[in-house]
Amino acid sequence: MPSKPMNSENKAVRVRFAPSPTGDLHVGNIRTALFDWAYARHTGGAFIFRIEDTDRERVTDEYIKAAQDTLKWLGLDWDEGPEVGGPYGPYLQSQRMRIYDDWASKFLEQGDAYHCYCSSEELEARREAQKAANIAPGYDGKCRSVSESDLARYKSENRLPVLRMRMPEGSTTFKDLIRGDVTFDHNFVPDFVLVRGDGSPLYTLAVAVDDIMMRITHVLRGEDLLSSTPRQIRVYQAMGVAESDYPAFAHLPFVMGQDNAKLSKRNGEVSIAWYRERGFLPEAICNYLALLGWAPGDDRENVTMKELTELFTVERVHSSPARFDMKKLEAINGDKIRELKIDEFLERVTPFLINDGIISGSSGELAIVKMALPIIQERIVNLAEVSQMLKFLFVAKFEVEADSLPKIMDEQSQVVLRASIQALETLSSWDHGSIHSVLRTALIEELALKPRIAFGAVRIAVTGSHISPPLFESMELLGRDRSLARIKKAIS
Repeated sequence: MPSKPMNSENKAVRVRFAPSPTGDLHVGNIRTALFDWAYARHTGGAFIFRIEDTDRERVTDEYIKAAQDTLKWLGLDWDEGPEVGGPYGPYLQSQRMRIYDDWASKFLEQGDAYHCYCSSEELEARREAQKAANIAPGYDGKCRSVSESDLARYKSENRLPVLRMRMPEGSTTFKDLIRGDVTFDHNFVPDFVLVRGDGSPLYTLAVAVDDIMMRITHVLRGEDLLSSTPRQIRVYQAMGVAESDYPAFAHLPFVMGQDNAKLSKRNGEVSIAWYRERGFLPEAICNYLALLGWAPGDDRENVTMKELTELFTVERVHSSPARFDMKKLEAINGDKIRELKIDEFLERVTPFLINDGIISGSSGELAIVKMALPIIQERIVNLAEVSQMLKFLFVAKFEVEADSLPKIMDEQSQVVLRASIQALETLSSWDHGSIHSVLRTALIEELALKPRIAFGAVRIAVTGSHISPPLFESMELLGRDRSLARIKKAIS
């Protein structure tokens, strides 16, 4: 028999993040994890990380490890769970199967659950009949009472029964911390399956049992799981849990795409790993996701992780959907990049430069990168842009990019480049101020050109692209000899 759930007078907040990682964690997963973590830290409670991995064909060890790595990268540390342990483990559902088996047997023994032998074909036929009769489709309770002859026939046909929970007549009402009182009529909550025919537990059994056995006090999760709440409460009742010991529920608003449809792969949602690979900072991702359905109480959008833990309350979570805006995320990420100290900025960008083959990571290369970072920090919105910005400093064989080459081949550009060489060769001091001064005189004052026309050709000739760090600082970093050689090559 299963151990009885312990009723504790200690009401310290215990929240859980319980993904079923069948791939990389996405925006919706992480927004939920962030709110759970922030609420635990705000209240001084515990953040429990639990893995729902009963479907071992889809939830692999690789995905479980990736989920842990993503939470660590984001700074969402857990108090109980994989690698950490805790008093209510194990924290992988695949290691808790005996617990679910014991509770399922108890529910059957109590009469709260029963075996259902209906085949999938029979269920489908009855659903179609319900639709034709304008009846809400759902299980009709056929196997609540099975005759001896039908039972013998089912067994002779080697049917493997599922285990269904018996829903009583009436309704379930609970208080949602975001939406207020919510009521579900049991006419629309038919008897539901707890255990499949092969003996494996379904989500509704496992999640409810785990939440009670792990003393979860608050369940913060997506709005898409709102309709499963009466089923979980029914499991609590069958477990003998007092209503005062049920977890409090808070169903977070949907995150919508720009097309006003629920955020999905179809309308732009991608994994957090995708943002990481493209140079988004973890603190920027957390800052932005915190604003999807929650607000700090004023109009500011720059929120640190420390401020989030100080300010986050469920009461400030909105019930209306939030809209995901990539441009806003990029703006926040750019702001966070500009807040970095140069040494930290260098540490963050170095892996990108090495992975892109721009540098090998030598001390000499890193010294040049460090000198270059201040001139690009104001210009980028993600770390992945740094390779494109700085590659002109390190290429062994310099070439102008194909799409930029035509912009320096016309007659006016060639005039600009020849005038630039004549002016630059007179310089005795190679610094960005002197470079700016002599080129301004030669191109803007003497040739009467606008700055964009005057300096555009020089930029392409020196950096290989029309997109680069500030021109004069770039030439100073590149050095006199290489700068002049590249301009001469562009002329020839």
